[in-house]
Amino acid sequence: MTEQTSTASRSAVLHRDSHFIPKRAIGGKGCYINLEDGTKFLDSTGGAAVSCLGHGNEKVQQAIKDQLDQISYCHTAFFGTNVTEELARALVDSTGGKMSKVFVMSSGSEAVEAAMKLARQYFLELSDPQTERTRFIARLPSYHGTTLGALSIGGHVHRREPFLPLLSKNISHVSPCYAYRGKKDGESDADYVSRLAAELDAEFKRVGPETVCAFIAEPVVGAALGCVPAVPGYLPAMKAVCEKYGALFILDEIMSGMGRCGTLHAWEQEDVVPDIQTIGKGLGGGYAPVSGMLINDSIVQVLDKGTGSFRHGQTYQGHPISCAAALAVQKVIQEQSLLENVRSMGTYLEQQLRHRFRNHPHVGDIRGKGLFWGMEFVKDKTTKEPFDKETRLSALIQEKGLCPEFAISLYGCSGTVDGISGDHVILAPPYIVSKEEIDIIVDVTAKVLEAVFNEIK
Repeated sequence: MTEQTSTASRSAVLHRDSHFIPKRAIGGKGCYINLEDGTKFLDSTGGAAVSCLGHGNEKVQQAIKDQLDQISYCHTAFFGTNVTEELARALVDSTGGKMSKVFVMSSGSEAVEAAMKLARQYFLELSDPQTERTRFIARLPSYHGTTLGALSIGGHVHRREPFLPLLSKNISHVSPCYAYRGKKDGESDADYVSRLAAELDAEFKRVGPETVCAFIAEPVVGAALGCVPAVPGYLPAMKAVCEKYGALFILDEIMSGMGRCGTLHAWEQEDVVPDIQTIGKGLGGGYAPVSGMLINDSIVQVLDKGTGSFRHGQTYQGHPISCAAALAVQKVIQEQSLLENVRSMGTYLEQQLRHRFRNHPHVGDIRGKGLFWGMEFVKDKTTKEPFDKETRLSALIQEKGLCPEFAISLYGCSGTVDGISGDHVILAPPYIVSKEEIDIIVDVTAKVLEAVFNEIK
């Protein structure tokens, strides 16, 4: 019996991979995590783009302790709390009042589920109810969460495949805005956007425009494609198609929002306002499980004039500890002007990545915004042919980064091209990252890639 198998048999935790037991983290400060074996690990991805303030922020920790001294939990069917009201007000104000209500939950998957249910209920609450609206349109190969509703609306083939018999059949998918692979030679951004808008329009017509509740998309695609931003004009064009047919426009900013791309809300950069917006990860920075759904006032008004009751609820919605953590994180971001650091360090990270890897024989594309960057790997840069999925390239890169001699997080994902083949890694360091730490991130990433590609060859 190997030591790894022996260790696995002793663990009572169902880990993500029962054949790989992760090392234990025992502490963390700033951009670093301390492991039990003494390794000082550079968290250059913030976990999964979560730890926006890094680790061990004393102001956030104190806010959590203070809330514990007040009240740790009460059910929202009976009571509200000051901290939940304060967080909701701060989030609504951050949109300039364009979104007027907030629903607070614990995870991104929960937020997507709530968004789908609210979209459906909106049409039932209209003075002339549109009961036939039961469908959703999303994109390939999107990823919106792991619960059955969120997995249904996602379009990632590999993640969906084992559960297909359980998934909703009232969801269809269109092409992503993925310029590296989707844009034709010589095609302008405007023409590309027009083509994608026509595809969405055609999908509405195919399924029956009167049956569609909403179209959902990430402004910058995270895990599924590796930090792919929409080309200019894309999001407004998609919203225009939704408005044409009376459907809602949902933006999933769970990974790309709350400052990750340089503005608190990614849609601020795109001259578009969603009907429903989901947020997570950077909302609470990992200090407590928390996510949210921001709701456009137009939907709130319909609900208020109707039943006034969202037919959805969760035991831990509006949890005081989670709200305290999220509120403290957002105050630190504002007080320390960290969005400015995201923009300046994001520009520097982009420069360093392009300088170091643009001529790498297997780096096909470098893309992103703010402190949210991805690199896609290819066998051949001319043909853009991906590596065989049996190579497990992204997994090998992530695993190699975990080795003590590198001690860096590289968030590796597969299925980039079609939900099955293709590999990329994501870099999403905390908003507090410095130039010196970015230099280390880029330098160590280069060493990891060199080691992995040498092994493959």
